[in-house]
This record gives sequence, C-alpha cells and structure tokens, in this order.
Amino acid sequence: MSEDHRQSRGRKKPQASFPVAGSKQDLPMDYQSTLTDLKQLIANERLHVTLSANAAMVLLYWDIGQTILDRQDQQGWGAKIIDRLSEDLKEAFPEMNGFSPRNLKYMRKLASEWPDREIVQRTVAQIPWRSNLALLDKLTDSDTRLWYAEKTIENGWSKDILAMQIESCLHERQGKAANNFALTMPPQDSDMAAQIFKDPYLFDFLGTADTRKEREVEQSLVNHIQKFLLELGTGFAFVGRQILLEVGNQDFRLDLLFYHLKLRCYVVIELKAVPFDPGFTGTLNLYLSAVDDLLRHPDDKPTIGLLLCKSKNDLVVEYALDGYRRPMGVAQWESQLTRSLPEDLKGSLPTIEEIEKELEGDDE
Repeated sequence: MSEDHRQSRGRKKPQASFPVAGSKQDLPMDYQSTLTDLKQLIANERLHVTLSANAAMVLLYWDIGQTILDRQDQQGWGAKIIDRLSEDLKEAFPEMNGFSPRNLKYMRKLASEWPDREIVQRTVAQIPWRSNLALLDKLTDSDTRLWYAEKTIENGWSKDILAMQIESCLHERQGKAANNFALTMPPQDSDMAAQIFKDPYLFDFLGTADTRKEREVEQSLVNHIQKFLLELGTGFAFVGRQILLEVGNQDFRLDLLFYHLKLRCYVVIELKAVPFDPGFTGTLNLYLSAVDDLLRHPDDKPTIGLLLCKSKNDLVVEYALDGYRRPMGVAQWESQLTRSLPEDLKGSLPTIEEIEKELEGDDE
C-alpha cells in the first residue's frame, strides 16, 4: 500500500457546513427524532405520491406542515429551524422537489388554514398544489376559500382561472341575478338556474368597443367568445348572434343564443347598453315563446331568458317580472372602465344624455 493511499485513508471527509443558527448545538433537543419521523413519513408516502400524485402530495404536505406547527407550538421551534429542515430533507430525498424553505412555510400555512384533515382529503387534496397556493395567498376567510376550492373541483379551473375568479369576486356575484325561476320552473331546475346566473357580469375584455352601442358590445363579446363563455360560466355553448325569428309575418332578431348543457335548454341573452326598462321583459318573453316554438326540441326544457342591462332598480325588476310564465333573469353588466372609477367619482361624471344635450346647445 502506498504512502499516499495510507494517508488518504486517515483523512476525514469534509462535512457540510450550515449557518450558526442551524448548527447542531442550536437545534432543539427533539429535532433529530422529528427529522427521522418526517423522513419515514416521506419514504412511506413516496409510492402513494407516484400512484396518486396530487392528492397524496397535498396530504403529505399537510402532514409535514402540521408537524412543524406542533413543534413550534409545543417546543418553540424558531423560524430558522425550517431552513435547516429544508436542507436535511433535500439531502435525504434528492430526487424529490418541494422541500424549499418557502414551500415548507406554505405547508405550515396549509395546515394552519385547513386544520381539519378530513376536509383537506375531501376537497383541498383534489386540486393542484399551485391552486392551493392561490387560495392561501389571495383569501383569508375559510368559508370563502372552501367555496372556491369546491368550484375549482366542479369546473376544473386552472390556477390562473381560479386567480381570475377570485379577483373578480365571483362568490359575491354568483346566484345574484334577479329572476322569476322559482315561480316558472320545477324546484330542482330553478335552484340550478338561479346559481348559474350572476350579477353583475364583468366584461373586462371589451377592448375598444363603444359601451354605449349595443351592436359594438355584442360584436366584441362574440369576438372574445372564449372569455365571454368563461364569464358566463360552465355549461354554456354558443349557438349564434342576431338569430332570425319569423313570427306572424314579422322578423325579429334576438341578440345572442346559447344552449346550456346541464339545464338542457336554450338561453336567450338580450344585451342593453341602457338602464333596465320594464318594456324589455315583454320583448324577451316574445323571444322565449318563439324559440320554444321554432327551435326547441321535444327533449329540451323551456327556454330561459337573461337581460343584461347597464343598470337596474331591483324593485322595478321584481314588479316587471311578476306575472310572466316564462323563466327570466335580469342582471347588470360592467366594463373595466366603469369599475375602475372611484365610487365618489362615478356619480359626478355627466351622463351621455347630458353631454349630448350640452353639445346641442353649443350648435345653436
């Protein structure tokens, strides 16, 4: 054996160094046993993570987060221990991602915000981790967070779509449209229809369309049909615009026609760039009767109408819908410009009618 080889055998291998805050002398007494338990937990779950990647992973993350919470509450673990834990878990499982300090802190927050593991297993574990991060980052109320989690499962939203729905306050708009569904539809259908429609509808994608001109807005909605369908909600299929209906030797054209796959019926949408007028309901009722007579298949359920107006008085809408036998709803629609104005400024701006009147006065 050579001298160099004998010397090399006597040398100690270099040891990884950690910041002083994470050195062994600064670690809690139960740190090593906890690390061993977490390694065993992760090792046991790796097969499940492979077979059922998302659900098992989220539950594993919850278990890790709960363990960290328990140690912080019972043993007073400091924040810097998470950095050391991150290094040790990465070393033990180099082929696995997700053990960064930032992600470990999200695991802790997941366990803190969702203390009931059964709810996590039933709901939270059914959506992607990135979507869970959106729920944790953007929402503070547990009931609202659960509502969006359930809607994500129901509609198959991606993380970006979920974030958009949260930012648009969908939970405050869903099921808010004024309607007569309870009086004109069977209970099961009326409940579903009431939840499908919202108020207001947000058309942030209108672009350069003149929101005072119904045809321009209507064309813009069709040009952005995917975004329009997303705002309408799951289940709507676009049939066409300016659909010709011949009634009593007269031609009528309804604005937009959809079919709803869950309700199994046509949905007529009439778009108005002006405040709600009771006369709109009479025209919409005519359209619903005509669609039922001319387009509806015997297996289809009665057609539903939705009036989208720039503004409305709820009491006037309630009176206007009273007495009609056909299901109708009324909601407002808003563009990004309208919503971006401060509330105290919206009412102080002149209306279109006031501007036109002022211009007419100048011409004289």
